[in-house]
Amino acid sequence: MPGTDLVVPEVVLGMMRISDKSDEEIRNLVAAALEAGINFFDHAAIYGGLHGCEKRFAEALNYAPAMREKMILQTKCGIDPNGPFFDFSHGHIINSVEASLEALRTDYIDILLLHRPDALVEPEEVARAFDELQHAGKVRYFGVSNQQPGQIELLKTAVKQPLIANQVQLSITHANVIAQPMAINMNGLEQSIDRDNEVVDYCRRHNMTLQAWSPFQAGFFDGPFIGSDKYPELNSVLDRMAGERGVTPDALAVAWILRHPANWQVVVGTTNPDRVRAAAAGSGLELTRSQWYELFRAAGHTVP
Repeated sequence: MPGTDLVVPEVVLGMMRISDKSDEEIRNLVAAALEAGINFFDHAAIYGGLHGCEKRFAEALNYAPAMREKMILQTKCGIDPNGPFFDFSHGHIINSVEASLEALRTDYIDILLLHRPDALVEPEEVARAFDELQHAGKVRYFGVSNQQPGQIELLKTAVKQPLIANQVQLSITHANVIAQPMAINMNGLEQSIDRDNEVVDYCRRHNMTLQAWSPFQAGFFDGPFIGSDKYPELNSVLDRMAGERGVTPDALAVAWILRHPANWQVVVGTTNPDRVRAAAAGSGLELTRSQWYELFRAAGHTVP
């Protein structure tokens, strides 16, 4: 992972849906991930109720230090569910990380992300919290999620640590961060509207790893596009290509994201071990340029 000493997989397992799973179900899920080469697990303070999924993860695995050292644990802070509202204050960040450490039964977090932007952010508050956490050895690396270039630059006015990652939503159908720049100057086309301020190009220029969340979601939590009758052309192409390559549509959906040269990771939120294996198969599955664009067009995007 650029800017770190971490060797990371291209596919990450998101843990936001494990709060109601049994210990055995969680162990089987993690075992499937590890067998598929996925040792990177993505958490957040608000998943499963405050620190609920973090706690269930550690309870179920009851990992020894040797197992913990083989894992990369990422979590997020900054959302207070009581409003809900965002809170990037020094006190909230410190308290959230302390609670995550306790829930995860670990002495350190590999990567801490600020969870979405806080309109009331004071960069000096964030910087003070990051300095304390780094100096105490409680967090190794820092990043953000769903932030535009200007918001990241504002943090950098005070934050000394490199911001190594930005987690944003991306799937074949929810691909505005990639599709919009291709439609520049196309007046009247919805795709031409810039909502993200060229965040992908910014992260490429600044060597930030982009993490794609909801890689199978049709839109903003609209349900999956795979198998959906709302996307007949896309599913026809996915099924044909999957048959030709001997993989599942899940693998192709992952490979489509990884084909883009912006140093992506794909965060898969399934709790089904078979789907974890299927998604992992997308790593190393190379699409040609024509295949990538065929899927892009089949998802409804315009290629001018």
